[in-house]
Amino acid sequence: MSDLPRKAVTRTAKLAALPLGFAGRATWGLGKRIVGESAEIVGQQLQQRTAEQLFKVLGELKGGAMKFGQALSVFESALPEEVAGPYRAALTKLQEAAPPMPTRTVHSVLAERLGEDWQELFLEFEDKPAAAASIGQVHRGVWQDGREVAVKVQYPGAGEALLSDLNQLSRFARLLGPLVPGMDIKPLITELKDRVSEELDYDLEAQAQRTHAEVFDDDPDIVVPDVIHQCEQVLITEWIDGIPMSEIISNGTQEQRDRAGQLLAHFLFSGPARTGLLHADPHPGNFRLLPGWPRGEDDWRLGVLDFGTVDRLPGGLPEPIGEALRMTLDGEAEAVYEMLCAEGFVKESIELAPDAVLEYLLPIIEPARVDAFTFTRGWMRSQAARIGDPRSPAYQLAKQLNLPPAYLLIHRVTLSTIGVLCQLGATVRLRDELEEWLVGFVAEGEAEVEEGEEADEDVYETEGTAAEA
Repeated sequence: MSDLPRKAVTRTAKLAALPLGFAGRATWGLGKRIVGESAEIVGQQLQQRTAEQLFKVLGELKGGAMKFGQALSVFESALPEEVAGPYRAALTKLQEAAPPMPTRTVHSVLAERLGEDWQELFLEFEDKPAAAASIGQVHRGVWQDGREVAVKVQYPGAGEALLSDLNQLSRFARLLGPLVPGMDIKPLITELKDRVSEELDYDLEAQAQRTHAEVFDDDPDIVVPDVIHQCEQVLITEWIDGIPMSEIISNGTQEQRDRAGQLLAHFLFSGPARTGLLHADPHPGNFRLLPGWPRGEDDWRLGVLDFGTVDRLPGGLPEPIGEALRMTLDGEAEAVYEMLCAEGFVKESIELAPDAVLEYLLPIIEPARVDAFTFTRGWMRSQAARIGDPRSPAYQLAKQLNLPPAYLLIHRVTLSTIGVLCQLGATVRLRDELEEWLVGFVAEGEAEVEEGEEADEDVYETEGTAAEA
């Protein structure tokens, strides 16, 4: 590919061909069945071909197409295993790489934004990109003061491409729905469209990253590279080395998986409380596991990248979330229902049975019930099947619930993070994070565990129950 395809007609044609491709493969599959091949083998071949075409197109187009693909990739663990197998490799590719734009285009953008003598700002600059994402790619370099840096360059025409892609994808959202059972694709695309202007604004991204870097400076668990320079479509930050989260998912030890999962949960809940911002793009490509400092070589920290999408939460995560979680765990059906009504999760025209609502919520918040919870693909699939099956009472109840706009991004980020934890297969002390950082989760006046007292660890394994579900 020579450049980011910017002409709307070109991008639209590529995306419009996807549904036709799905239909064509279905016809091909029918032909294979007629000549006697087994349904199982044909089905697997269809799934694999569909995955390869879909994510190849999304990755090549970058822009909104790739952004949508990355958003979908974190929900891979919700897919049934017989479907997830063929899709997993194709999905993972979107988390770390995309075809690069030509060197001449990179140099042109840098000259336009940093000046014709831009190369004098660097002691070294690598023309080959170190990473590529939906609206820009990253080059490694050495700044004039000797610091290793990441130079993020936005693709020319990225804004037009983002909107064009997302508008086109929304037209056949129903065809993409089966990729993630129990998830409505159209609101996801709508929310991505609403975030376009922020995603393209590197000045806003630099502000959010500086805030996080300042707050987490010298933090023993979280590393955020500081911003060195920013000018319109170019963002230069400190470089950090580490193991990409996608590699931990595919090849990491159980110790690395558990540590990565714990740190990811810690960042999800501590970040808004400490910075007033929620990092809203939690796909594996945005995280690194860093060895060493400050507790020795065998310790690990979480490196966090890409602050292009954030939710501004001056008071941290809303207190009603913590209160509703606590009351649900305590079995207070009436109180939970009243709060959901007050916050707009249940519209005035809808009347539900409080006990039914409680029964719907309890399995979802299972990880908060115990001291430690093992997130698995099996557990995630069981939840997706429960909520996504039209015959299920949970499905019928979910259809009557509403997601208020103020909670939309929080919901997606939380669900995405859980998806990554399930991909990791990590055992996480989630309740510890909730008690420390989520306002309202611990009732006022509740006696705190005395300092130094260790609670019995209750590790909740779920593979067996998921298999039985």
